[in-house]
Amino acid sequence: MLFAPCVAGYDDQEFRETNTMPRLLNTAKTAVHQPLRLMEHRYDTLKWRLKRRFGWIDPMHIMPYRGFGNRISVSISGRVLEAKDVGSPKEDAPWWKNVRAMINRFASDEAPGAVVRAEFQGQAQETITDDEGYFSFEFPIRRPLPEERLWHRVALTLIDANKSGPTVPEAEGLVLVPSRRSRFGVISDIDDTVMYSNATNFWRMAKLTFLNNARTRKPFEGVAAFYRALHAGPEGDHSNPFFYVSSSPWNIYDLIHDFLDLNGIPLGPILLRDLGVDKQKFIKEGHEHKLEKIEQILSVVTDLPFLLIGDSGQDDPKLYREAIRRFPGRIAAIYIRDVAESRRTEVAQLIQEAQADGVEMVLAADSYMAAQHAADRGFIRRDSLDLIRHERHDDQHAPESVRPTV
Repeated sequence: MLFAPCVAGYDDQEFRETNTMPRLLNTAKTAVHQPLRLMEHRYDTLKWRLKRRFGWIDPMHIMPYRGFGNRISVSISGRVLEAKDVGSPKEDAPWWKNVRAMINRFASDEAPGAVVRAEFQGQAQETITDDEGYFSFEFPIRRPLPEERLWHRVALTLIDANKSGPTVPEAEGLVLVPSRRSRFGVISDIDDTVMYSNATNFWRMAKLTFLNNARTRKPFEGVAAFYRALHAGPEGDHSNPFFYVSSSPWNIYDLIHDFLDLNGIPLGPILLRDLGVDKQKFIKEGHEHKLEKIEQILSVVTDLPFLLIGDSGQDDPKLYREAIRRFPGRIAAIYIRDVAESRRTEVAQLIQEAQADGVEMVLAADSYMAAQHAADRGFIRRDSLDLIRHERHDDQHAPESVRPTV
């Protein structure tokens, strides 16, 4: 071996068996991580103090993130940020306006130490935003929620933004609670599953992200009709909840929300990630984050089976395979969009492993192929297949002016 600990009585076999090297590497990561985390905190604090002192703070506003819960409690989170002009998404917006809007999303500064008030079912709570401007609330459910609705309102008020100047003080948050009519839930990836992203090619992904907006980013063919059919379910009552997980940062939450809404894709809680140095880890890892969010959803919504939908471009098949192990009996089926020919052998192995645990993992060429399987298994009405096929055809033959810029 290249080196060994200089310790009296050192035993090479014992060193290998006790995995000392990984522990040494973890210690080194921790030694680097803590100073970086402290530097990030001090930089943010100093920047905020300087902006307050010289009056450089823009009006603040609350950015609520859609929350979720069960029949016992609900939770909702969000962020207090400086309001930056990102405009409204337009089909004919010039590329430079889209670039400016995206820069403003990432340049928008958070408000640490702001006091936020939330009200739900007559209950009121207050909290203080953390160093990154994030806040969260959890409310017990005191009285039964209306069964005809999946979404329920939470009133949010910015009580104090650290005396930062003019603010937009109120916002409406929404929390999703599955009803007794819900048959299953759906957890879906976003990039290269719902919208074209080219996530495996950094430069093409950056071009799509910065040169487009929520209206010019287009979904994969037929995905909107397929998701609406899943949301409606076999009974057609639109009671099956959707959740979205992505490695994208919270900075583009509004873009993803608007994209889903504009394309008629069922809305649901969107679980993204923060950028920068994590409190526990050296650098945040996006794919690990996705598995953590899937676990969070399954741990809260415990009375429903789930469909998982992703793509083969990155680690979705592997993450979903791990979800089967950690939550046996909870995964009803998995749909993987086939976007990476080079990974088909790897995905085929994961399909066999999932099958051995009683879960069908389907590698689908498009939304219609996945929908056919869903109809065969009773997840959607069979008469919805015609609509999915027609929408796929319309999306495939959309004019170039409304197809995604790549």
